[in-house]
Amino acid sequence: IFFITFLCNTFFLFSQEINEKINNVEQQITKLEQQKDSLYRVLEVYKLQKLHSDLLKYGLPKLLPTDTLIEHKAYCLVYSEKHEQAKWVAHIISTDIANIGFGRTNDFRPDTMIKTGSAEEEDYFLKYLQKDSTYKYDGFGFDRGHLAPSADFRWSHDALSESYFYSNMSPQRPDFNRGGWAKLEDMMRAYVIEKHTALFIVTGPVLTDTMKYVKRSKNHVAIPDFFFKVAYDTLNQKGIGFLMPNKKLEYPTEYYAKSIDEIEKITKIDFFAALPDNIEHKIESQQDVSWWLPEAQKGDVAPMNSKQLPKNYFNTIEARHFIDSGEKVKICGTVVSTYKSRKGNVFLNLDKQYPNQIFTITIFASNLMNFSYKPEEYLKNKKICVRGKVSEFRGVPSMIIDNEKQIELFEDIRKK
Repeated sequence: IFFITFLCNTFFLFSQEINEKINNVEQQITKLEQQKDSLYRVLEVYKLQKLHSDLLKYGLPKLLPTDTLIEHKAYCLVYSEKHEQAKWVAHIISTDIANIGFGRTNDFRPDTMIKTGSAEEEDYFLKYLQKDSTYKYDGFGFDRGHLAPSADFRWSHDALSESYFYSNMSPQRPDFNRGGWAKLEDMMRAYVIEKHTALFIVTGPVLTDTMKYVKRSKNHVAIPDFFFKVAYDTLNQKGIGFLMPNKKLEYPTEYYAKSIDEIEKITKIDFFAALPDNIEHKIESQQDVSWWLPEAQKGDVAPMNSKQLPKNYFNTIEARHFIDSGEKVKICGTVVSTYKSRKGNVFLNLDKQYPNQIFTITIFASNLMNFSYKPEEYLKNKKICVRGKVSEFRGVPSMIIDNEKQIELFEDIRKK
């Protein structure tokens, strides 16, 4: 009995000692995690300070005598009281966006740094508290469109929260904000991750004296007809601009690309004014949008400008208007990718490659004898116009052709 009691006491003491050791290690881990969280917080503060310093040094447009610079931690802006929105917002997309980030904060609020008062919730919608404690919303038909996108700040809680100031909002059509404009924002973030470089970005509405206003808006917020975005890559010394109408966009993102010089003429804003003149001229005159596309889309091109096509010739975007019309039309574009199937059928994609194709030409194997050349080889990278009936295949406008007489080289058309 004595021996058994001794063993039990020994086991109990040993078990108690092990539990204390486990608790001790767990407490140390908790302290380390707290220290780690604290260090990450300090690191975030330092990174924001660095971004802010770089932005002030290289990223701001030229300030006019009437401009008041508003400096937040993650971005700067100049506010237009007349239009109740920013004239422009400048920020940096950091490579830190590749890291796991915070969720949306949705803490929309007025910007107290705007001395005259910024726009506010009642400029975009009204809400009424119901008896069941829920709200009934009465919208004005516009999204609260971020100029500096919240997703660009996903790595920093403070920066993400700042992006919800109403000074960073502009009334955007829902189809625009959630469609073409969102794709442009996505392109900029994809560029940062693929190229492993930060981007200096300036975004804003094109403000004019003839703009209409949101009629029910408390502060009479103006409705922009166009929005611009310009980007500067300091590592590769590249620049690009985009100008998009505030409506549902039919064309791919690259179609709206312009040089920064062109955006300056339209907006009367002198972007990246602090750069040396030679560098500023170099980046602001560029318009090579292919450099900015994701690797998988490098071979894509913008659809031809419909205004520059001959009469009764249409681009690949306009092709959709003739689907199943039974009418024979001429569709023009650049052959950016080709494919010959195992059965010998040839597919030519104009302007956008598979799997993002926007117009496809099909030549069945039985009709290849009607061509004096191999279309999948000879037509690659050539600008062509093809004549036939437009149909739809898996949601994509398509055309089946039988012989080479249905295809014209665009350079030959221009000579006529």
